[in-house]
Amino acid sequence: MSRYIIGIDLGTTNSLIAYIDREEEIEDGPEKYPRTHIFKVPQTVDTGTVDALESLPSFLYIPGNAELPEESLSLPWSDNITYATGSFAKKRGAEVPGRLISSAKSWLCHSGADRSSPILPWNAGEGIEKMSPLDVSTAYLEHIRKAWNHIMAEDNSEYNLENQDIFLTVPASFDAVARDLTVKAAEKSGMHHVTLLEEPQAAFYSWINNRKREWRKEVKVGDVVLVCDIGGGTTDFSLIEAKEEKGDLVLNRIAVGNHILLGGDNIDLTLAYRVRQHFIDDGVKLDPQQMLGLIYNCRNAKETMLNDPECDDFQVTILGRGRSVIGGALTKELARSEVEETILDGFFPKTDINENPVEKRASGFKELGLHYAADTAVTRYLSKFLRQHVKEGDDDNRTFVHPAKILFNGGVTKASAIQERIIDVLNDWLTAESGDAVEVIEGNDPDSAVARGAAYYGFAKKEKGVRIRGGVGRAYYVGIETSMPAVPGMPPPLKAMCVVPFGMEEGTDRELPGQEFGLIVGEQAVFHFMCSSVRKDDEPGITLDYWDEEEISDLAPLETTLSGEGADGNVIPVRLHSFITELGTLELWCESIEDDRRWKLEFNVREDS
Repeated sequence: MSRYIIGIDLGTTNSLIAYIDREEEIEDGPEKYPRTHIFKVPQTVDTGTVDALESLPSFLYIPGNAELPEESLSLPWSDNITYATGSFAKKRGAEVPGRLISSAKSWLCHSGADRSSPILPWNAGEGIEKMSPLDVSTAYLEHIRKAWNHIMAEDNSEYNLENQDIFLTVPASFDAVARDLTVKAAEKSGMHHVTLLEEPQAAFYSWINNRKREWRKEVKVGDVVLVCDIGGGTTDFSLIEAKEEKGDLVLNRIAVGNHILLGGDNIDLTLAYRVRQHFIDDGVKLDPQQMLGLIYNCRNAKETMLNDPECDDFQVTILGRGRSVIGGALTKELARSEVEETILDGFFPKTDINENPVEKRASGFKELGLHYAADTAVTRYLSKFLRQHVKEGDDDNRTFVHPAKILFNGGVTKASAIQERIIDVLNDWLTAESGDAVEVIEGNDPDSAVARGAAYYGFAKKEKGVRIRGGVGRAYYVGIETSMPAVPGMPPPLKAMCVVPFGMEEGTDRELPGQEFGLIVGEQAVFHFMCSSVRKDDEPGITLDYWDEEEISDLAPLETTLSGEGADGNVIPVRLHSFITELGTLELWCESIEDDRRWKLEFNVREDS
């Protein structure tokens, strides 16, 4: 066994690393609760200056030729650094935003982009070298690995990070493609012993470890805990239910939300447009580069105010026109009241339980880029989530899941005003259905909970620890082309066959017995995949002729050629076999009925771009 168990929160805005040292003394008992530590990451904080900080800001800056003094980006483990990651990248990028890469995690799950091609910085000018979302994520993880090895391993390779047990977190809403790409980024960075864990679960694990045995007094049988995780790029909801089995209290993850690209990035953009209006009122128009700088400075303002309740205002400064500060600086003051009003009214309005997110009609032409959520009201997405997962047979008066507790996570929820607004909205809904008020679970640091919880999860797997049951948070389906006569102008309709049921555990496989399908080999073919977070009773092999788009959504199709050994274009009769790896990723095997040939469909083989 490795000495260290490491949890990595690869965040949209900040990445953190927590670890447990197995050589430290741990109180023995029916359950063990170890100490978790935060690894301070050495990084460039200014030209020629390196310091160790508790987080690695998830920013990458690509300098121009001769822009910075030679060796100004050098790190203790390398002098040959061509880009900056972390604190200095974030700082320098606010001044020269056209060379800054941010939100790589959001791009990593963007099905409409080729995530393995150099597309970032998005809309960068001519002559700026670009990187793929996959390579940017790899760069962050490689920095973490090399920093750990420099500080914690020194000359003893046994303690190198790549030789430890690593638990890497992803949003619960990440689909199989995004999870595979995350694993691929870890492998490219030199990490091989990696297991994925959903972020809301990690936050809950952190709370369990913090409360130790007392957690069983705070959550009772029948309680449903809502984990509300609002980070820099995404909003994630999960439900965890406490049940009794053989006299013991057990935890089951019963629901996860769909992917919602809504979080701190959207708030930064909204604040920037509000400040821009102040400039317009003064007769100052900002060009695109100044607007980018304003967005990054509004992010700094938001983070400062959310982290410091005593900060009542923040000076937002951007460079004047031109390549240097000779053009003059432009400054506006952003008041706390403006920030809270913008966030509360725009992102957490008081809504009715039956309100759905507003779907805006798309324009005929749309700028390429991240597909942010059309509606900014987190409370409407929460309403829809709770209604989607109400169980049949529940109290007839209940139209939505009644959470007994709520656990907040993510940097956005650090503001007490935001927590209070969400609780007020929830309690209004509960009161209307004669439900009890929701209670807040305290005891987590929203900044470090995910990393600490990931480390504890790894410990719980290896030692005596509390485990949350759940398996995969979605059912997965493969598209089967219907056999029917050709109709001009109409492609053959697809049926959706379940290949992975909701809750299938990692490290298990399911064969679809008795069903045979024709597999095209030797020529390019498109394989369609779908998923659902609400159809929890579909068993492997069940085939749907029709389905509601609200229930089942399309994943990026795979377009690839399966080798046919000279049988180009032949249709081979096969049976399907699905496997959820220990890493938490999905493999679908096509096994020939005629011989021992097998083909594996992986989500990271080739993506639709």
